[in-house]
Amino acid sequence: MKKFLVMILLGGMSMNIASAQMHLSLNQAIEIALSDNPTIKVADLEIERYDYVYKQTVSSLYPQVSVSGQYSLAIRNQQMAEGLSFGGKNTFNATASLSLPLFAPSVYRQMKLTKTQMAMAVESARSNRIEMVAAVRSAFYNVLLAEQSMDVLKEAYATTESVVTNTKELYENGLAAEYDYITAQVQLSNLKPQLLQAEKGIELTKLQLKMYLSIPEDVDINIIGELDDFRDRVLLDESYEVDLSKNTTIVNLELQSELLDHQEKLIQTTRMPTIAAFGQISYIGQERVNLGGLLGGMAGGGANTADQSKFWWQYPINVGAQISIPLFAGFNKTNQIKAIRNQRAQLDVQREYAERGVKLQVQQSINTLLTARETMLANELTVEQAQKAYEISYTRFAAGAGTILELNNSLLTLTQAQLNYSQAIYDYLSAHAAYEKALGVEAPEDMATFEE
Repeated sequence: MKKFLVMILLGGMSMNIASAQMHLSLNQAIEIALSDNPTIKVADLEIERYDYVYKQTVSSLYPQVSVSGQYSLAIRNQQMAEGLSFGGKNTFNATASLSLPLFAPSVYRQMKLTKTQMAMAVESARSNRIEMVAAVRSAFYNVLLAEQSMDVLKEAYATTESVVTNTKELYENGLAAEYDYITAQVQLSNLKPQLLQAEKGIELTKLQLKMYLSIPEDVDINIIGELDDFRDRVLLDESYEVDLSKNTTIVNLELQSELLDHQEKLIQTTRMPTIAAFGQISYIGQERVNLGGLLGGMAGGGANTADQSKFWWQYPINVGAQISIPLFAGFNKTNQIKAIRNQRAQLDVQREYAERGVKLQVQQSINTLLTARETMLANELTVEQAQKAYEISYTRFAAGAGTILELNNSLLTLTQAQLNYSQAIYDYLSAHAAYEKALGVEAPEDMATFEE
């Protein structure tokens, strides 16, 4: 919830705290969905996970340095004869070791494999974003459709209410029949449940949109824009093509094929030798052996030893190289490679079939889009014709040449034509969003064009 409020402040959205109302554009709706939706968050975390896996693989190429220390206290030394023992009681040992891979082909191949896995995670996240953008756009357009339908019905109700008032006046003055007055009232009554249904439709469509955006239900959203505005902007682009280069299904299959290639090469690298350099330096201190009276009569024994250091100190240094050559693994690697090649053969078949299916899907989306476009333009013309017909019938009725039935029918036809036109715009916009989804377009190229 805190993040939601921060986005409101940073995104330029206005929100009245007292009324809990938020003004929301299409661009802002998409931004919120891509930021707060749990599915999107999980996909982004998966990308981050593979980034850590890649860094972990790279770290195996770095020098490996370790230090160790040891102290030992001899409770009883080994006895060769009475009074003669080997080794002192106290021994100190400190060692520093370093190893550096010089030739490790499996590591480099694992790095490429992990990069491909990360690319697949990125593509999965992109696919989720595409799905989310398409869903948000459809929900946003649906709210606009519900609101525009409400406006049409309100206008029809106001017009019918005016007709009822005028007819009542004519009836009371004996200039209109009672039938005309009752018919006008019936027409007005028929519009009331439609208005109620339209009002509930607005509430439901807003709830759906708020669900995608993770917006609390008690927050009222005010949608910015009109269906006609979006229609005109989408109509500017009438070039439709079948381009599968960004389709998520095709891209994912390509990445799967690339992953299998890396897996096969990784197995092959395990047959190659590995070479590493190493070095070690130690610092060893061992207490001098006390020979006691055994050397007491010898020159340098006895009292002279007290002037010498109590410990022997040594500084051994070792460097070298290590090579490991795999010779035979019981045909395990061979069978692994055969299994991977079998997977690749299956994938090639799936890919060919998927490409045909996706191409058909895109072509169908284009056909649906073109059909929706022509239907929308035809309905636009129908509205113009219905408007003229209503104006003629109203003039005839006002002049006493037309009947109330003729007027009501023309108004009903006009209202229905306007509703059909609004629905046709929505269908066209939804078809356009579905077309871009099929192509793998994450969002409109310039979302700013969809702002008010």
